[in-house]
Amino acid sequence: MAQKDQEYFKHLAHQLMFDVNETEIEQLQEEFETLDKQIALLERIDTTGVEPMVYPFEAETSFLRADEVTHTLSREDALSNAKSVMAGHIHVPKVVK
Repeated sequence: MAQKDQEYFKHLAHQLMFDVNETEIEQLQEEFETLDKQIALLERIDTTGVEPMVYPFEAETSFLRADEVTHTLSREDALSNAKSVMAGHIHVPKVVK
């Protein structure tokens, strides 16, 4: 990962609707440098001949309970307390680009 400058973090914070000061930007830069070093270490691990895992456990989990429907709400009941409803769904304002 390339070195991130202060403008990068200011722009990113603006897109996420955060305010960051110079001290916080410096801390973020340090954390990103540490993260870059950790990623570089992981990339050096030799994984030739190792099959990728789809699931982190080899044995299938068998101790989960059966999913039994016991009580359900109708759509009208579920939406009855919503402030704004559009097309059968709760309508919330857009907060991120």
